[in-house]
Amino acid sequence: MLSNQAKIESLLFVSGKEGITSKELSKLTNLSKPDLIEELNNLIHKYNNDVNTSLQIIQADDCYKIVTKREFSDLIKQYLSSQSVTELSGATLEVLAIIAYKQPITRIEVDEIRGVKSSSIFQKLQLLKLIKEHGRKDAPGHPILYKTTTKFLDYFGISSLDELPEIEENNQSNDDFMMLFNQTTIDLNEEE
Repeated sequence: MLSNQAKIESLLFVSGKEGITSKELSKLTNLSKPDLIEELNNLIHKYNNDVNTSLQIIQADDCYKIVTKREFSDLIKQYLSSQSVTELSGATLEVLAIIAYKQPITRIEVDEIRGVKSSSIFQKLQLLKLIKEHGRKDAPGHPILYKTTTKFLDYFGISSLDELPEIEENNQSNDDFMMLFNQTTIDLNEEE
């Protein structure tokens, strides 16, 4: 039988960068709001006092999320800038291709094209400075819009997005984005 804290912890973990509200947590765990807040406070206390974990739970308004403790920021930056991490995975390249072709675009729009969540990839791409925020969409919730950066162009050895091949508007699957993006980067690398 799973404990209430374990249920809450699992939901905090899978909610990622976006976090989860106490209302959602209460509904999913079948806990009353006061019982949920008590369990959350116990979990927060547990994380804060455990010197053997790098994690903590933070609250912004009514949204809770698991993050790394501040004292680990230098270590995490070092890892994210290391050579092994800067070699981009297929999923990361897929997200970059979609952003490059559809920018400015929201994370949710990218998720809809891919069919899976991309929040951790967005975080990594921002830390690598390959994408950046570009205002907010005029839609409910005003989600953040993202676009590629100059560092993105440098990373792939292109001078402008115009060097990417055109894609037909009525046939835009993630496979199409990846195929064209990969072909462009292969062609450019062969020219060197």
